[in-house]
Formats: sequence, C-alpha cells, structure tokens
Amino acid sequence: MDYHEAANFLFDLRRFRPKPGTDSTADLLAHLGDPHDGVQFVQVAGSNGKGSTARMSEQVLREAGLTVGLYTSPHFDDVRERITVDGRKITKSAMVEFVEDAHDYVTDRAVDGTSPTFFETMTAMAVWYFGREEVDVAILEVGIGGRYDATSVVDPIAAAVTSVTLEHTGIIGETVEEIARDKAHVAPVDVPLVTGATGDALDAIREQANDVVLVGKEADADVQATYEGRTNHTEAAISLSGSDWGVETTIPLLGEYQAQNAGIAAVLARQVADVSENDLASGLRKGFWPGRFEVMRTDPLVVLDGAHNPGACEALAETVAEFDYDELHLVFGAMHDKDVQSMADALPKPDRVVATHPNLDRSEDEEVVARAFEERGSNDVVRVSSVESALESALEEAEADDLILVTGSLFAVAEARSRWTRAEIPKQIGNLEEARDALEGTHVTEPGVWRMREKAVHRVLKTRVQVQQAQHIKEEMLSIGGECARSGLNDRDDGNIDVLLMGTLAQYKQLAETIEAKPYGLSVFADELRKTLGIQQAENERGYPWEDRTAVMGILNVTPDSFHDGGEYEAHEDAIERANGMVESGADIIDIGGESTRPGADEISNEEEIERIVPVIEAIRDLDAMISVDTRKAEVARAALDAGADIINDVSGLADPEMRFVAAEYDAPLVVMHSLDAPVVPEHEVEYDDVVEDVIAELEERVLLAEKAGLDRDQIIVDPGLGFGKHATENFELLGRTGELHGLDCPVLIGHSHKSMFDLIGRKAGERGPATVAGTTIAAERGADIVRVHDVKANVAAVRAVEAIEAPTTIDEP
Repeated sequence: MDYHEAANFLFDLRRFRPKPGTDSTADLLAHLGDPHDGVQFVQVAGSNGKGSTARMSEQVLREAGLTVGLYTSPHFDDVRERITVDGRKITKSAMVEFVEDAHDYVTDRAVDGTSPTFFETMTAMAVWYFGREEVDVAILEVGIGGRYDATSVVDPIAAAVTSVTLEHTGIIGETVEEIARDKAHVAPVDVPLVTGATGDALDAIREQANDVVLVGKEADADVQATYEGRTNHTEAAISLSGSDWGVETTIPLLGEYQAQNAGIAAVLARQVADVSENDLASGLRKGFWPGRFEVMRTDPLVVLDGAHNPGACEALAETVAEFDYDELHLVFGAMHDKDVQSMADALPKPDRVVATHPNLDRSEDEEVVARAFEERGSNDVVRVSSVESALESALEEAEADDLILVTGSLFAVAEARSRWTRAEIPKQIGNLEEARDALEGTHVTEPGVWRMREKAVHRVLKTRVQVQQAQHIKEEMLSIGGECARSGLNDRDDGNIDVLLMGTLAQYKQLAETIEAKPYGLSVFADELRKTLGIQQAENERGYPWEDRTAVMGILNVTPDSFHDGGEYEAHEDAIERANGMVESGADIIDIGGESTRPGADEISNEEEIERIVPVIEAIRDLDAMISVDTRKAEVARAALDAGADIINDVSGLADPEMRFVAAEYDAPLVVMHSLDAPVVPEHEVEYDDVVEDVIAELEERVLLAEKAGLDRDQIIVDPGLGFGKHATENFELLGRTGELHGLDCPVLIGHSHKSMFDLIGRKAGERGPATVAGTTIAAERGADIVRVHDVKANVAAVRAVEAIEAPTTIDEP
C-alpha cells in the first residue's frame, strides 16, 4: 500500500457521521491487540485553550527528560501533524503500516454500518503509534466534550478542562452546566481534575469530578496564574504560584488566558512526573503553538489567531488591546455552524474587513460574513473568495503602523499561514530513476509516474498547495507545454497536497505571469515561484561572503574534547595562530566553538564557555574574515557578539528560546541546524520517510521562529545537521541533494568535515581529509552557500575549482 492510498482511506472515513461513545475506538484498538497498554495518558478537554495547554504540557515533560506523544486537531497543512512524538510527525511509513493492519477490520464494520469515523480512527492511530514508539507519556487533546469523545477510550493519569463556553449545543448539552459536566468526565481516578473554568461551569465540574484543582487569577484559585504583560511582540511574562512551588517565566503565547493555560499545563506536568521549577520555566517558554495570536511580521503587524467562537473572540480582543496601531484590517473566515454575528460583536471594531471563505465545504460564504460585519456597522467591507488573496488584499492596503488580524477559524489561519511556511523545493533530476523517485515522493499514482517520468528530466520544483490551486496550476502548466503531477490524495476539503512542476525556465516565467491575475491566492504563489527560481528578482545583498559564491567557514575548536581536533587549540595563543593561518589560506569565516557536541560530551557552564572563546574572539576580530560563534546558549552568544563576533552558529536548532532574539537584537546572521540531540546521542534511532524533505519540513518551523523574532531569511542560514540523528547513508543523501534545501529560501551551510559518515566509504578517523574535500566539491557544485571545514586550504581549492567550471571568466589568475 502506498502512502496516498493509506491517507485516502482515512480521509474517506469522513463520510461517516460522528456518534457518541468510545466503543468503536476501543473495538478497533482491541483488533490491533491493544498496543497502547502500558502507555500513560493525559487528556486535555475544554472549549478554548486545549491545544496550547497540551503543547505546553508536552514541552515541560520533554524538558524533564521524558519521551512524549502529542495528539491534537485539526491540522494546518499535513494530517500527520496531529500525531507527534517529541515534536516529530508520525512517519508516512507508520501511517501505511497502521492502515494495512486496520483496513479489513474497518471495511468489514462499514459493511454493517458501524465503521469508526475519521476522528475515531485517527485517535486509534495516535494511541497505536504512541504504543509502537514506547513513549513515556502521551497527551491527548479531546475533540468534542469528554464523556463520549474517542480520546476517552483511555484511562488518564491526569486530565484538565481548560475552559467552558456554549459550543456544540445539541451534541453535548444546551447549557454551560451540561457542557461542563460532559467535559468533566475526563477526570482521572487518583489525582484531581485541573481546570480554569469559573462560575456555573466550575460548580458543575466540581459536582462531576469531586476533586478539582482550580487554576486562575481569582483569589480562591489553588494555583495562581498571573499575566504580567508582553515582553516583546511574540512573548509574555507570567508567574505561577502553587502551595509549595512557584515559577516566573516567559511564554511564546500572548493573552491573559494563556497564563491560565500555562498554569494548567504546569499542574498536569507535576502530576505526571518529577518536574523541577527549571523544567517548568524552560518548557513553558518552548511551548509555542501555531495560529494562537501568532505574530508573523511587524510592519505592518500581522497576527494569526484561530479564535472560532465568541468566547475566544472576546479573549482575542483583550490581547489586541495590548498593541498600539493606527488601523485594524480584519481578514475573517469562519465555519457555517458558528455564530458569526456574535463573533463579530466580540472583536474590536475594524477599519476595514476582508470577508473570505476557507477552502472547506463547511465554510461560511464570504457574503454572509460580510453582511454580519456590515450589520454591525462596518463601512469598508470587501469580499475575497480565498484566504490567501484576502490576506494579500489586506497587506496591499495596510500601512506600516497598522494591524492585520486573520481570524474566525483555524482553517482560515492555516491557509494564511502557508504564505510563510510553503516551501518550493528545487529538484535536481538527471535520469529516469531520479524522475521516478521524485514523482513517487509526491505520491503520484503509478500510471502517472509511468506517463510523466520522462518529462521530469527537466527543471523540477516540488511544493504543496490547496486542491483548487493545484488544479489551476496544472491546467496552466499544461497549456504552456510544461507538466504538473498532482499527489494521488483524493480531493479533500482541508490541508494541502503535493505537486511536482516540470518545465523550462521560460515556461515557469510564463506560468508566473499567467497565474498572477488568477483567484484562489495564486498571485502569491506566482511571486514565490519567481523568487525560488530567480526570475526577475532584484538582488538585495548585505555584503556577506556567501552571497555570490560558496564561502568557506574554518572550524576553530578551543576545547579539550572535540571529535577531530580536541585539545589542539585549547591554548589561546594556539587558537589565535590557527585563526591567522586559516584566514591566510582563504577562510571567509572563522567558527569558534568552546563546547564539544561529540557523542558523550559533557555540558559546561556558560561562564567556562565564555572564558574559552571571548579572549580569542577579541584577539582575532580585526582579521579579514567574519567570526562565528558555535554555541547553543544565548548568554554565550551575546558575550561573543559583544566581543566582536558577527554570526551565531546554533547546532541545537534554537533549543534556547532566547537565541533568536539575541540574533535579532544584534542583527546577526544565525545558523539554525537540524538537530535532535546536541551533544549527539549515538543510540537515538530516528526514522525518516525522505530524510531531505523531512529535514526541510522540520527546519521550516525553526526558521519561522527566527524570522518572527525579527531576522530576514537571507540572515537565517540552514544547516541540515550531517551526523546529528542521521545514518551515514542519510548524510550522503543530504549532501547529494544540497540544492533542495534552498526550498527554505535561506542560505545553506554544509558541515561534513571529517565526520563518521565517511566510514561508509572506508575512511576512518584520521583518513577523511580527501573525502572531506570531495564532499566540499559536491556541496559547492550543488549550491551550498557555506561549507564548514577543518582543512581550509584544501577545501578553498575545491571551492575555487567549482567556481572555475561554473564561471571561469570571473576567476583571477595568480
């Protein structure tokens, strides 16, 4: 079974209407052998704030050293987002394995009309996967209610009801009390139910659950959660205080209600594991959750928030009030079962409304949305059919000091968010086998692969777009003589699908011109297409050495224990001499590291790391080369920049949440590496479907965090992390497909020097110099902007040789 067949099977289950009860999910799990036995579960129910609370709980428990599964809904782009382990999506191969095991059983149940629904089957798959991966704990976001929700198939060791408002009346209750009572059925047996509910809802929860921990700002709350206000445009300070514990920290979620959610998450984590106050502070700060008052840019201020009911819109209005702005441009799209009028009443009055229609059958028509705001008194209301085009309209009209707010539904937010998250991945395809791999990787059906494989030996680009967009792009590409292969996933009313474009540069140019005036947000895609392929794009250079050629970064480890040169340059005078020699040999950048990330390396204090590197930086800062600091710690990075460093090289991929803000404050280029462990943990087995595309997808959110902190993408350098959580064959795959990493629209760094990946070709430690030079040649030829190496002179020669082939007239003869 192929992935697209497995995914289509799951999506087709949406034809079955939701039904109350957990029997269907339990029966499916029993058929699979109850693979979740032994896993500890946490349930998070509530009307609003479930996802944020679940995410923060997950991050705190991961900070405490646990392996954590997380199940949430809905998804933004890919259905696999709903099921993660330690932040990584369920693999496509695992989805196929599950569907193969469940297929016949589910089909048999469909025959007699008792098939599990899409949500029930997804829940079963999440629970199955968490058992398969042997997680320490799994956090389940409840769908609707609690008593009859599919997630209640488990017996939780901890649970929460975040908040209660009138929602899903007719399904779980007609009053707040009935709804609260239904949600409170998630209460665990041995520990109190955690809640932030108030008033009648709280009374009903106490009647149902008996033992309750109340989190909030009220005087009678068991845990005080205080919102201290914004610390910057994306974070806020909070303080939490229990009977015998307390923590002050910053969270990446704005709004007073998020302090309460953080408090609930903290209590849940403390019920599950021995969590320190440091774990709480650090984990909560890492609990970013997309689409929840997410600030995407600041000029104008663009905010995405998935508020989808009147209560959430009221809370959103309070958070908006924390910002100063001139005019409010509202992009609003909602589902047809929502009280749009009450949501409009709850929001701050906009100066301009762009009524829109998310790409789902159950979306409310933009005309209805427009009428709701006009009846409320909004004079400037326009109708735009697609969310991406609606956002583009708002951006065109807004001034630098205005606020653009996209809200009404998480589905609307997801479509708007694709403006920042969609990657156009250039493919280097030279033969039929590579063409087949690219087509199959796009989940094209077998007949389609056979028909189009010859046409794919061309200029090829892979991306993800909405179904409507894919259809128009395909029609236009075919009309100009190119080709477009669509994923075999059936047309569906949420998320995006893969497409593979094949054509000449001239055809891409014509495609961009043709779709620029088309609806469905295609004008935005046209701009992205031009940028990716360098079509009619003005250069915006900053003077960095990697802007017009492959730059060479020389490695200078002032450590006693680094894997290749540990101890050689530990003495400051040796390090300074080494730096001078590398610059004389042609190094463009000197990368100074004071802490080893080799397997088994011990972490050192900030003070010791600073003492190792700062004197060297101060001594070499006048050399004719940029200086990079190789560190995982924001405090060390700040000290290095103050001493004269120019670049931050973070091999942890922004594990320290402060790092991105330090880089933005100093306007310093920032290397963001794909890293699952730093230092490296050799026994950490990682499963990839396609290591290159998986790395790109996982780096995308890291890059976006840096961008939202205030850096431009040309300052954010991505490193695929060769040797970090990858086998040797996967490292070579990444090296060979270096060019695809430019799909992130960032400079690319390749760090392969003397790594154990060369064991694959029979080169042991001490014998990897020539192999490293060969790797540099491959990386440079395939578009690397920076190569990070120990042996500068030999690798500079390799880079210059590639330059001489590609542009011989630009090379100066000695």
